[in-house]
Amino acid sequence: MMITDVREAYRRALDDFGTLVHRIAPEQWHNRTPCVDWDVRDLVEHVVGENLWAPELLGGRTAAEVGDDFDGDLLGDDPLKAFDTSATAAVQAAYEEGALTRLARLSFGDVPGGEYVTELFADVLIHTWDLARAIGADERLDPELVEACAAWFAGAEAGYRQAGVIGEQQPISSGTDAQIRLLASWGRRG
Repeated sequence: MMITDVREAYRRALDDFGTLVHRIAPEQWHNRTPCVDWDVRDLVEHVVGENLWAPELLGGRTAAEVGDDFDGDLLGDDPLKAFDTSATAAVQAAYEEGALTRLARLSFGDVPGGEYVTELFADVLIHTWDLARAIGADERLDPELVEACAAWFAGAEAGYRQAGVIGEQQPISSGTDAQIRLLASWGRRG
């Protein structure tokens, strides 16, 4: 089954990421992740930051207007609460009337809200794998989400690679499953 509503894909990806956040043991917050220079805390803080930006940008504010509102420590003393609160607000913003058709004014230009939510979905899906790898959890991603992300990313990969926001395409062998192909396209060694 193909997911046709990106908001649902985004919600499910955030739910999966959140499940892992709640499994992070106290001693795992400084584990290295597949993301260069990020430990588990940095990775979770990145996703929380993206979540905090979503309601602002989907609500019509520009990246310049938001400015440095979300600089600094976003996790504080309760990273689980920070994640949960930010994820709930981000998903609610994606479901607001007009959110997918209104322009999201990002730092690199304006995109339709639906494209922005798709980018958020893809980012959190890939980071779900990163977090699972870092904390030794099951790395298998939801196959429907992998399929939805791969379908979108086929047309976006060149732009992402040119912008330098993903790693180099990793080699894969024939017969490789969809998740490993997707991760390889994002520069991950599954």
